[in-house]
Amino acid sequence: MTVVQIAKSPERFINREISWLQFNRRVLMEAENPTHPLLERLRFLTISANNLNEFLMVRIAGLAAQVREQLATLSDNGLTPTEQLSQATKEIASLQNHQHAVLDSLMVNLKRENIEIVKSGALNEAERAWAEDYFLSDVFPILTPLCIDPAHPFPFVPNLGLTLVLHLQRTAGKKTMTALLRLPQPLRRFVPLPSPDGSDEAAPPTRFISVEEIIGMFIDRLFPGYETLESGMFRLVRDSDIEVQEEAEDLVRLFETALKQRRRGLVIRLEFTADTPESLRKFVMDELNVTEHETVILNGLLALDHLNDIVRAADKRLLYEVYNPRFPERIREHNGDSIA
Repeated sequence: MTVVQIAKSPERFINREISWLQFNRRVLMEAENPTHPLLERLRFLTISANNLNEFLMVRIAGLAAQVREQLATLSDNGLTPTEQLSQATKEIASLQNHQHAVLDSLMVNLKRENIEIVKSGALNEAERAWAEDYFLSDVFPILTPLCIDPAHPFPFVPNLGLTLVLHLQRTAGKKTMTALLRLPQPLRRFVPLPSPDGSDEAAPPTRFISVEEIIGMFIDRLFPGYETLESGMFRLVRDSDIEVQEEAEDLVRLFETALKQRRRGLVIRLEFTADTPESLRKFVMDELNVTEHETVILNGLLALDHLNDIVRAADKRLLYEVYNPRFPERIREHNGDSIA
């Protein structure tokens, strides 16, 4: 093989999608670095998760669009869009498994610092009373229960939105129904519980509960007269790529239209929690017209970027010390003039 042939060989190149995923894995590895403060490690995990969201919405969406259009243009490393999408999907699955393994390890370390995410069954009587007050005052007023039947079709689910899917049965009969409960974006995902003895309200919280756990505790307030037979949660990722035409006459109007379309982009990925029953998964997939290749079952929390709620609220001594830069006195003396 000549030097020219070697220079043009696709084997010399690394696919850019795989390269980006390897970079994001390097970000995730910072969450495993024991020299970082514990909450900073959790922050690195959330950064990795947020980066992956952007990658799915733009790069994977772009590859999926090329596959839909049956394009056969080869990448620099000699792969078709279909081959790139297949390789990237496998790498994403590996990365998400790594993220959840890191989270499990961090949760063990956080528990040693008395910081934990608890389930509803672990709440004591005072905490359950507090959770009920929080539900009625902060959560219940902004929830919209949605029954799915011929008169009420499947609603629009926003990009990256978390949604509870429920199979309910009337307590006074055998009539059943399927319902959705979207978690509004303004809600904090992880809510700090009050201190057990209530002695020091100024102390940083140590126990957190997810908002979906709180909702599950009082689901009868949302669907009176029904009991829950099955439940699960899903999150979808939509195509959020924006194509800009430089020769457009009005860029402001172009971006306004593009941003509206971005919100309602095609579903490119559907994620379920592992405890979501198969019947409910199939129901959601059919309603959203999503294939099995676009569906993922995650053995852990969805939307790991929401763990930043804990980073912001928990003990600041587990973060890097805030750096306060010293303002040069010479510049201060000359009213901000750095030349004088």
